[in-house]
Amino acid sequence: MNPRPQAADRPPKSPVSAATQPGAVVIGGDYQGLGIARSLGRRGIPVCVIDDEHSISRYSRYVTHDVRVPDLRSDDSIVKELLSVGERLNLKGWVLFPTRDEIVAAISRRRAELTAWFRVPTPCWESIQWVWDKRSTCEIARKLQLPIPETWNPQSVADLAQINTPFPLAVKPAIKEHFFYTTRAKGWSAASPEELSALFQRAQAIAGTDEILIQDMIPGGGAYQFGYCAFFKDGEALGSMVSRRRRQHPHDFGRASTFVETVEHPEIEALSKKLLSGINYYGLVEVEFKEDPRDGQFKLLDINARTWGYHTLGAAAGVDFSYMLYRDQLGEPVTAARARAGASWMRMLTDFPTAVLDIANGRISFSEYLRTLRTFDTEAVFSLKDPLPGIMECLLLPYLIVKRGF
Repeated sequence: MNPRPQAADRPPKSPVSAATQPGAVVIGGDYQGLGIARSLGRRGIPVCVIDDEHSISRYSRYVTHDVRVPDLRSDDSIVKELLSVGERLNLKGWVLFPTRDEIVAAISRRRAELTAWFRVPTPCWESIQWVWDKRSTCEIARKLQLPIPETWNPQSVADLAQINTPFPLAVKPAIKEHFFYTTRAKGWSAASPEELSALFQRAQAIAGTDEILIQDMIPGGGAYQFGYCAFFKDGEALGSMVSRRRRQHPHDFGRASTFVETVEHPEIEALSKKLLSGINYYGLVEVEFKEDPRDGQFKLLDINARTWGYHTLGAAAGVDFSYMLYRDQLGEPVTAARARAGASWMRMLTDFPTAVLDIANGRISFSEYLRTLRTFDTEAVFSLKDPLPGIMECLLLPYLIVKRGF
């Protein structure tokens, strides 16, 4: 693997020695990775961003090295590229920060190889297995008696006849990556038996028969969706934040948040701590729940064993998750912190079209949208202190739409 000459071969942006101060290796340089780079870089910590896509993080003043690699999809390619870049740039003892689920899985499965060179905060596979495959997530949730949407794993079209639940139903992959990179969707909604059959067969062709789940679709948009965000260690949250999605895109199957607020919610905290303790979890995590207005239960949707899209909201609310993890990996003391309620985060580039659709469909008023524009605390990308990533994201918008569906 040879990094791009203009990136890896250029002098570091800041005169930091890898031998005297371990840095951070951020794998994936979109706005999520940019948030990690800014959190650490503004404290003088060197940051290397590795990506197989055009990365906005490479334009940040806080990034010391940026490396473009051919592929970060398979376990072999991920481990190979990490070790190659680590040796070439002398990143011995640097802390790994994965930003995508397939990278988390690869690091977890091949942890022994990577710990010989890096500090690896990603938990062992014994913990990550419950996160990686939603069949396993449902299994551990049932074992711990956590509410989940009613879920089926049919093996054929004929099995669909056994599902006796009102429509709409969700057609989802058990392993997101085997589905998402083809469809650019987290799942599909089926409004009738005929549509369910058609979508099930289409999903089968993409991800295979055994990986397709049918799930009761909880009504309501992002306002019913909550996230428990934490730096979790030894059964406790050293850093914690509960969030509520006010807007997301798409509206029903939110692939990503566009406007998020922090809230107080003891029940979400209790459910999440029970789950994370049950799988012996360590590190940064977001646990997603959705309130079911039909029975009032908060039902587990997903677990992200990494930084999440809006993790920079934590710093605005008093909990800098990336820095807490970095300090803990270096054996430095970490002061426990809890996010204040009422802080908000926006990704304006995606929130504006989302808000336009919500206004057109009567989900929010124009005055409500203007109020969020005036009062939000932090923006995902745009920063006067670090402006180039925001400019480049606008210029890269056509590429991002094609590559990820944005």
